[in-house]
Amino acid sequence: MFLLFGRVNDLNGQIDLYQMDHMPEIKLYFEQSNWDELLDSLYLLGAEYRLGADVSIDGTMYKKVGVRYKGFSSYSSTRDKNPINIDLDYVFSEQTHQGYNKLKLSNVIQDPSFVREAMTYEIARKYMPASKANFANIYINDIRIGVYTNVEAVNGTFLDKHFKSSNNTFVKCNPETINLNGANANLHDTPGTSLDGYYSLYDMKSSNYYDWDSLYHFIDVLNNDVSSIERVLNVDRTLWMHAMNYSVVNFDSYIGYAQNYYLYKDQNNQFNPILWDLNMSFASYRLTDASDNWDGFSIEEAKTIDPLQHLHGFSIHPRPLIRNVLENPIYERMYMAHLITVIEENFENGWYETRGGEIQSFIDGAVLADTNKFYSYNDFQNNFDTTISDLIDYPGIVDLMEARTNYLMSLPGVSYRPEISNVEVINVDALSGDSLWINSFVKGAVDKVYLAYRFSDWETFKVTEMFDDGQNQDGASADSVFGGSIPFTSNNVQYYIYAENDSSGRFSPARAAYEYYEHHLPIKEMDVTINEVMSQNAIEIDEFGEFDDWIELHNTTEYPIALGDLYLSNDPSNLTKWVLPSVFIGANNEFVVWLDDSVQGTNHANFSLADDGAIVWLAQGNGKVIDSVVIPSQYGVTSWARYPNGTGSFQEMIPSFDAKNAMKENAILTDQVFIYPNPSGGTFRVKNNCEFVSFFDIYALDGREIRQNNRIEAGETAMIELVGLSEGIYLLEFAIKGKNFTKRIMITH
Repeated sequence: MFLLFGRVNDLNGQIDLYQMDHMPEIKLYFEQSNWDELLDSLYLLGAEYRLGADVSIDGTMYKKVGVRYKGFSSYSSTRDKNPINIDLDYVFSEQTHQGYNKLKLSNVIQDPSFVREAMTYEIARKYMPASKANFANIYINDIRIGVYTNVEAVNGTFLDKHFKSSNNTFVKCNPETINLNGANANLHDTPGTSLDGYYSLYDMKSSNYYDWDSLYHFIDVLNNDVSSIERVLNVDRTLWMHAMNYSVVNFDSYIGYAQNYYLYKDQNNQFNPILWDLNMSFASYRLTDASDNWDGFSIEEAKTIDPLQHLHGFSIHPRPLIRNVLENPIYERMYMAHLITVIEENFENGWYETRGGEIQSFIDGAVLADTNKFYSYNDFQNNFDTTISDLIDYPGIVDLMEARTNYLMSLPGVSYRPEISNVEVINVDALSGDSLWINSFVKGAVDKVYLAYRFSDWETFKVTEMFDDGQNQDGASADSVFGGSIPFTSNNVQYYIYAENDSSGRFSPARAAYEYYEHHLPIKEMDVTINEVMSQNAIEIDEFGEFDDWIELHNTTEYPIALGDLYLSNDPSNLTKWVLPSVFIGANNEFVVWLDDSVQGTNHANFSLADDGAIVWLAQGNGKVIDSVVIPSQYGVTSWARYPNGTGSFQEMIPSFDAKNAMKENAILTDQVFIYPNPSGGTFRVKNNCEFVSFFDIYALDGREIRQNNRIEAGETAMIELVGLSEGIYLLEFAIKGKNFTKRIMITH
């Protein structure tokens, strides 16, 4: 359910913690009456030190959270209203509020208008992963402290949401101490080849052994092998970050003194910049080491700051993430296209004035009642439009952005940008595996038109050129209709178009590559197969500690396949019984679904399998069957699996959960007796694969008898518990119809 500014939290019906038209009430409770003095002392010790407290968030109480003051210039021991960082999982590791485990609350200093940070984040979220933000009323021991900006933390939860991973190299690019005469976190290789020189400039948030090496490798490529930059950097995400900072004159960032951003290395081994700390956007911060403004700049100068100043001018300290990237003329035109999109969609059309007015109206009463705010209520009312003078001058946002919009829209090349329209798929009946043809009408002086495409969210976009030559499904030559093809498509295709001339470029859709066009194709029979099934599982445990039935699907193609349009069923009269989750199976990879008749998670189906045999169908929404399997009665340690993997016939095998069905010793159960798992910590399962009763004894290597005269019926499975025995090899001696056999088992701890 979507609301005007946000959404309801689906799990518990609560309004989302960061919904803009909701002001959460956050109440901290400390046992110590001198909590402020203690927090000041802990602040000096470092970020890892916290004071225990309880916290109520909109009436829900959380015990034993960890609290510290945060910030740099925004913190002072003499202030009653300091920025606050709260760890909800400080003591209880699973304690979260709506899935969030950390709260970051800023005290709205350096912004009489109160809207700078929250509104800038809202704009940024249109173009890149960026934090959600709104406002909160903060109380400590039931005394009202005031209105804070409530900003979503960039942490593991954020990374999992936007990158589907959180355990890769993750860096906060803030030096231990900002040096206004230093390089700070500028990503230059000035510190040299020794990692020691980088430790004080970057805050490594991840803890993998290779993380610092990974960061240095990225810095080395950025500075010394920029032609290979796309191997290590998400260039488009970088261009969007620069476009955001320069459009809203956010100089408390990489473009000013090289700080206040994160880097995260995604599954494609590309580093992605992430914006952070936007409270001084709209020229509230006016310092930089660009040569033309080395001693700072005025509000009037802010209106016409050159968005290419670090490329066209001299940087006192290098800015390789700008200069080295934008020296590629295609990247420069792409960057300017992004910047103009930000201006057109948020400022030229007046959206920001309406939005800023809505935000100020919503928080008006709370700001009026805030006795600890740093500026007067009149300053709050006026600063959105006009400059307010305090210790420094804070520009009126409207006054600043009206002039800045006019300046940026008048830059050379802006009025000569190509126009892209009528983007469409030509062969709409194509199936997965076919080539997909895309047409687009491109008007104006055009040098090149490119089609970028990928098949899943976790891939990088590949690029191919489009042509207007009458030979690429584009109609007549030179009719301004361009055609291009995407070869061997998956059932899900994401794509966008970029066109440029010698001075400017344009994307379609305008927010590409963060937004893109999408086309779905039907998949062919056996593109995805049922690869392995266990209907009496005694081997694999799900995330809830349960031995449930499971089924493994396999993608037989060379491209990822989206599962969201496919269904599993054990009922021939209802082939769409359970829809698969909206995830991808990578090329030649597997995906496991638990068949447990539950709603425990997105990969838990709403049916289970009969112990004495069943049939499972994999079908599309139109009822077309992609694959099916007849499952015989099984045993708790064997699966019914394809060999060769993905395409072969089914047979009884040792389970290979979420992995390839590979031929290995005893993988196909042809032995008269087999043991699984082996080695084991002490629990073994022994299956009599014969038509006769089997008896076995267990001995240590020194001849000591451990067990004697154990009986297993024909075709049955027995569990042997040898827990407590020392590590080592033991012998199982079998007697089957008068013949003796010996197998080794190994106990490991």
